Amino acid sequence: MLDNIIEKYASGDRFRDYTELRLQRNTVNRVGFLNSDLTVNVSSSGGGVSARIYKGGSYGFASSPLLSDDGVASVLDAAERNAVFLDGRQRLGRAPFEPVPAVRVEPEYNRDGPVSQKYIIEFLAQLDDYISGKYPSLVSRSVVAPCLDREKVLVTSDGVCAHLREVHSSLYIMMTAECPDGNPVELFEPLGDFGMFDEVFDSLPDACLRADMLYEQLMHKKEGVYTEAGVKECILHPDLAGMLAHEAVGHTTEADFVKSGSVAGPNLNKQVASPIVNMVDFAHTAFGKRCPIPVYVDDEGTTAHDVEIIKDGILRGYMHNKESAREYGVAPTGNARAFAFYDEPLIRMRNTAILPGKDKLEDMISSVEDGYYFIKTGNGQADATGEFMFGIEFGYEIRHGKLGRALRSTTISGVAFDMLKTVTMLSDDMSWCSTGMCGKKQPMPVGMGGPAVKCMVNVGGR
Repeated sequence: MLDNIIEKYASGDRFRDYTELRLQRNTVNRVGFLNSDLTVNVSSSGGGVSARIYKGGSYGFASSPLLSDDGVASVLDAAERNAVFLDGRQRLGRAPFEPVPAVRVEPEYNRDGPVSQKYIIEFLAQLDDYISGKYPSLVSRSVVAPCLDREKVLVTSDGVCAHLREVHSSLYIMMTAECPDGNPVELFEPLGDFGMFDEVFDSLPDACLRADMLYEQLMHKKEGVYTEAGVKECILHPDLAGMLAHEAVGHTTEADFVKSGSVAGPNLNKQVASPIVNMVDFAHTAFGKRCPIPVYVDDEGTTAHDVEIIKDGILRGYMHNKESAREYGVAPTGNARAFAFYDEPLIRMRNTAILPGKDKLEDMISSVEDGYYFIKTGNGQADATGEFMFGIEFGYEIRHGKLGRALRSTTISGVAFDMLKTVTMLSDDMSWCSTGMCGKKQPMPVGMGGPAVKCMVNVGGR
């Protein structure tokens, strides 16, 4: 249906200037249980059409919730008026973009219809019953399943016609217990991948096993100790490596952030990390497998390709849309993404990861005399300088090359390009995390990943 509404406009006089026309529908399913009570049961779908027209360096944008011929006509008219108005005020005098190759892309994922809400409810109810029956001493527990299905059709004046679909499902397991001192202690396990919920989570025993592992970690944390403050030799779990890649490095290398003064600007082609560190923003495929958030064509119609950010410790490139790519004299990378039909595309990451090294995790641990192995993070933030602070929710001491006592919650902080220069070992495997949303002006599903990383990092104390 979406194809039928807008494809006919692609060859008409409506597209005499550079034009993007996008129809999009987002479907959200969310179910949540808190202590056996069904507290969240949402299934919603919303969509519409948007148009963006480029004149002399100014974009005119308009959107409408009407998925019809009238809706398309109205947004094209409004976008044209907005482009003329802005061009008349800004008078940038820029030439049209160089055309990108005309391509036609069909969705890789073709499953019809959303997952049954009944399936999600019953799966979570059984998981909650398992946790409550096996671990009655917990102060509280919750299981939540957020699912997102984003389908869009994009046509451009360059002849691009792309029917795209991003489907992702997550499961959060959260537990709270009481410490010997009477204070609460909690942990959560985020799980997720590409696909409908009943495809990603088709095995209740597997989910129960993850709940068992989480409970075991929570019991260790109950008896945990506080970290000693200071710069310490540490090993970061792959989930933390992924957050570091996204938050502390990735954002600084988005070209719009570079233009606004990020630390990546003056460091292009300079050593910003240990020579063993390599980092890539993958478009859709990594190591022969589909990425958690595959992007084949971005929301400007550019065929997406991988961006090599760091190569052998050298900062090599930025992520671009069409406008920034022309300004920097490079090809666009396919990083222009919009969350909903009413959003304009922004430069966004897709699947950003530190690449694996050659070391075994057990060898990395045995090489640390006095430090920490940080495993779970609850949150993180970074700024344009690359300075970061991540919350650490779980980990272990490392004493004389062996894991010791579990840790209470703490923080780690530093400046990414300084910290990356201290990396001495990287594990030979990696994992992806894709259970959260990046919040740069509009929410956006992203993937982040990496291996275990041995480095020096500033650790908070009690």
